Amino acid sequence: MSNILIIKHGSLGDIIQANGAIKDIKENFSDHKVLLLTTPPYAEFMSICPYIDGVLIDKRLPRWNLFYLNKLKKMLERFSFAKVFDLQNSSRTRFYKKFFFKKDIFWSDSYSFISKEQASEENKLPVLDRMTMQLSRAGVSKILFTKKPDLSWSIKNVQNIINQNFEGNYILIFPFCSPKLRKKKWPYYTELISLLNRDYGSKYNIAIAPGPMEIIEAKNFKASVILNKNLPLNISELISLINGSSYIISNDTGPAHISAHLNKKGLVLFGSHTSPEKVSIETENFKSIKVKNLRDLTVGDVFEKVKENLN
Repeated sequence: MSNILIIKHGSLGDIIQANGAIKDIKENFSDHKVLLLTTPPYAEFMSICPYIDGVLIDKRLPRWNLFYLNKLKKMLERFSFAKVFDLQNSSRTRFYKKFFFKKDIFWSDSYSFISKEQASEENKLPVLDRMTMQLSRAGVSKILFTKKPDLSWSIKNVQNIINQNFEGNYILIFPFCSPKLRKKKWPYYTELISLLNRDYGSKYNIAIAPGPMEIIEAKNFKASVILNKNLPLNISELISLINGSSYIISNDTGPAHISAHLNKKGLVLFGSHTSPEKVSIETENFKSIKVKNLRDLTVGDVFEKVKENLN
């Protein structure tokens, strides 16, 4: 049995989207041991994924930290990987290829086996289409799940967490984004939540599930703040909470990608940072609104779109 390495560092949305490709790789190389190289925030979550045999952690420390790089290189060398599937496709992973692995190793990334011109054209395509093409060029013959990531393995019973806050059906709001990507953040959730409470408060509980740095801000909204023993939900708990919801409204963040791949009813809001098509987020039930500037997207426009689905 030889070893295969999959590299996917993050973010949360990227990890969620990569689950289908990871499953396809494992299904096609079932007689290999498949390991995932990822970052600390996703190591525990992916350690229970049934499509991989182990998780390796990369802290992604600065490249001038030669002590860390040498330690990481030695860890990877111990496994004598026969193949590497680079699903991160970053400058860092290209650096790893050059300095950590033998020159003749089988390496699959977005640039393998095609010209720079072809790679540039492919980069305009939806992310799951690009991932499918990458695997196909790498000799993955049966690609069944890359465009349809399956998160059922991560769903658990979180009714005890929900019961700490309310009973009945609920709408989830995700009004946050990474501090580095403020342009993804729609600024009018306070007003939207007021309208939801006014028109739908008797039927749905309005809830927010904040991340570690979002708890204080979440408490400023007139919505239930979902925590587990005063701590943010872990990724499996978050997926399970989303799976049980009636509707989701979100910025373009990890929870939106979770909602899409669970095929939940909901709405994601996009500014000019990218498009719903390019990040492969729309489904039969999960829709989007796209504008040039999120500040120009009115509460009325969003509320009308929500009402179409809730009425």
